[in-house]
Amino acid sequence: MIKPRKMKFYGLRDIDKIPQFDKLSSEQKSALNVVGQVLPFRTNNYIVEELIDWDNIPEDPIFQLNFLQKEMLHPEHYDVMDKALKKGADQELIEKIANDIRGELNPHPAGQMTANIPVCEDGEPVPGVQHKYREIVLVFPTAGQTCHAYCTFCFRWAQFVGVDDMKFATDESNKFQKYIKQKKRTADVLFTGGDPMVMSLPKLKTYIEPLLSDEFKHIRNIRIGTKSLAYWPYKFLTDKDADDTLRFFERIIKSGKHLSIMAHYNHWIELSTEAAQEAVRRIRNTGAQIRTQSPLIKHINDDSKVWVKMWRSQVKLGCIPYYFFVERDTGAKHYFAVPLSRVFEIFKNALMQVSGLSRTVRGPSMSALPGKVVITGVSEVRGEKVFVLNFLQAREPKWTKQPFFAKYDTTSTWLTQLKPAFDEEKFFYEDELQKILEAKAHLAKQKIYESELIEEM
Repeated sequence: MIKPRKMKFYGLRDIDKIPQFDKLSSEQKSALNVVGQVLPFRTNNYIVEELIDWDNIPEDPIFQLNFLQKEMLHPEHYDVMDKALKKGADQELIEKIANDIRGELNPHPAGQMTANIPVCEDGEPVPGVQHKYREIVLVFPTAGQTCHAYCTFCFRWAQFVGVDDMKFATDESNKFQKYIKQKKRTADVLFTGGDPMVMSLPKLKTYIEPLLSDEFKHIRNIRIGTKSLAYWPYKFLTDKDADDTLRFFERIIKSGKHLSIMAHYNHWIELSTEAAQEAVRRIRNTGAQIRTQSPLIKHINDDSKVWVKMWRSQVKLGCIPYYFFVERDTGAKHYFAVPLSRVFEIFKNALMQVSGLSRTVRGPSMSALPGKVVITGVSEVRGEKVFVLNFLQAREPKWTKQPFFAKYDTTSTWLTQLKPAFDEEKFFYEDELQKILEAKAHLAKQKIYESELIEEM
């Protein structure tokens, strides 16, 4: 029997209320405060009471996943902020320093704020929507742009630092519905964030229910990206709207749509509690499918044994391992990144040890500007050691599954650092990608010009 638990959030202002806080050294406490001025911090009572091994900090993987460390800022950034705090700088100066640092951390990687924002047929941009791949639209509900706790590695960290220019969210016009209605070749809608499952059920319904009508027959699959199964499983167990949420999932499925919960798990520990396992069972009993995904992250899961145990645990519970990502080039990338050569070895070694039911996972995948690029192998071609790459998804669909080659090295951590093999000047897609991006930029400028003309009239 799962006992109800009342949610308690902990942020920088009340972190000293965490019962285990005194286990941190004074240096760790100070570093958390310094780094927390730049990067977001939030945890909750479930994580600190059930997931973190406080006798194994700072090495404990969930502690690393949830608590900011000094090294997550570059030394020069850390020193500037540390000195400002020690001098008693006012909040305005602290925010300026923080924003200057944030601007150097690539807050919106892979063209999220420039190349992924769509426009309706009337030329109006669609707030809080990204449409990078033809078949799927991403929707960022305004009320879902937070989480039950913040991952230290999060590639969407800029959503949570309180700077409006860095946020990405829908407005209240429901313009995203109008846009999706127009895109008849789109089959999937992914509600993401943040975490849509922080929303109340009535708010969640306002986003999903319209898609169940006949006007959206072309939408076959509804996805919800969430970390709640790992960070707050009580959302599906004993929270006041838990049962009604599950009944809503059943209703989605009865409408003829497929519902997939895209669950973020970064370590098998997150699947080890009774609450976590029961939440999975309850969701699966609605007919919804749970697909799992995670990046490989240094200090947290950069060991094939962790992945083997995690995938086996997921399959045992009826989940489908889906994506093995490469840590994105944003935020504390320098702290979490692992060279691609080692990433591939960890993935390969883990895959060798699991049955075919776990080999549904795709990876190692880089969600880069041109698309999702996967490392399919390391080989020798024409006497040169190379990474063998291809696209799982691409801005231009015809690039999908077209193999290409990069020079093998042991230091690169992202696609942009790789060099084409065989002394080629560029990868096969680069010229066409440039044309696509230029066309998008030209269209955006044209819409701005037209709107300015209308205002003048």
